[in-house]
Amino acid sequence: MKRFLLICTALCLPAIAMAHGHTDGPSIGPVRIEFILFALTLIGVAVFHNKTMQVALIGLASILIWELFIAKGFDIQEHFFGTHNFIDQVTDKTMRQGEWGIILNLLGLLLGFSILAKHFEESGVPQILPKYLPEGWIGGFVLLVLIGFISSFLDNIAAAMIGGTVAATVFRGRVHIGYLAAIVAASNAGGAGSVVGDTTTTMIWIAGVPAIEVLHAYAAAIPALVFFGIFAAKQQHKFQPITKDANVNTRVDYKKLLAVLLILVGTIVTNFMFDFPALGVWIAILLAAIFNKTPWIEAKHALAGSVFLLSLVVAASMMPVDSLPPASWPIAMGLGFVSAVFDNIPLTKLALTQGGYDWGVLAYAVGFGGSMIWFGSSAGVALSNIFPEAKSVGAWLKSGWHVAVAYVIGFLIMIGTVGWHADVEHVPAKKSTTVEMPSVSN
Repeated sequence: MKRFLLICTALCLPAIAMAHGHTDGPSIGPVRIEFILFALTLIGVAVFHNKTMQVALIGLASILIWELFIAKGFDIQEHFFGTHNFIDQVTDKTMRQGEWGIILNLLGLLLGFSILAKHFEESGVPQILPKYLPEGWIGGFVLLVLIGFISSFLDNIAAAMIGGTVAATVFRGRVHIGYLAAIVAASNAGGAGSVVGDTTTTMIWIAGVPAIEVLHAYAAAIPALVFFGIFAAKQQHKFQPITKDANVNTRVDYKKLLAVLLILVGTIVTNFMFDFPALGVWIAILLAAIFNKTPWIEAKHALAGSVFLLSLVVAASMMPVDSLPPASWPIAMGLGFVSAVFDNIPLTKLALTQGGYDWGVLAYAVGFGGSMIWFGSSAGVALSNIFPEAKSVGAWLKSGWHVAVAYVIGFLIMIGTVGWHADVEHVPAKKSTTVEMPSVSN
């Protein structure tokens, strides 16, 4: 247990060390109390992995109480609902827009995609898929590649849940934790170089960075996927091979597939048009309910995991982060490890405000980095709703070690081949009338 606590504490330290807090608030040494409370919450989640929601809520409550009654300068209304989005003519500072959009969007995606995954499961496609996947460990590897491909044009939460649904079928419900980590990593790798595949890339795109500027993230994501994919597929094959005895009498339910298609299209359309993919998800779910029986119970099952993730996101948003060290590729690489325990949305916002990053390098780091721990990515939290056994930091790190190694290998390959190209001229987009609500898929 002592060694386990030491590992958990070590995982939290990068977030504390790399995020510089305000200097005018209560602290222990150079570390603000808010960061200590957040680190203790993460350690509690790691240790009491069967009570993650309760631990996260207690941690959130402690941070909120501290901010409201002890810390100075915290405005809860401004924090959650924001102020008018305008540029202060004196300070030239963009006023904050509040966290409500991110929270609502994430909740809608997590609950909505649980229904999407059930529609897909009931369509019959997972039951007939085994006969089309290659035999042996190659079949598991091909499935991971397909998950990465899907995530390149679809929110990675959906890609991970679809992949998990297929895996549960083709492996007869016996999915190795190392393979679950690989499913999450594949969904995050696939979205790393696409402006519609991950929250971080979408936020960078919205800020005015051309889509092509994050495309070279695939120089790291692809070799990373190959590395962890091989090891994870072999782990899974040894644990439970792919079943090739698909039921020949299984028929595809095209109404269910149409429901899946509607949800996917709704996600993409509203992500482009309104920057709010959850809206399209639920419009499509309601439309599909006209000709399909909707598995509403799945949203109820996903509620606890969703509340857990939202608690961590809200807690992370209240951290007094002022600045990052000067942009460089070693700092960007370190942010990948920070992303495993610290919400990547405020990290990305901070990097955009600071400027000077290579946006493809940053997108890979904060997008893929969260795969190293199950709660470091919203895709990981969503998948753990299907596979509760994944809610163990120790088991995830032990069985999914190849994901962390793959992150480092992919990053170094990208730096060695593409290099670091700092965007010294980029200025975050300054909008005067609209409210930004970036899509959420970690």
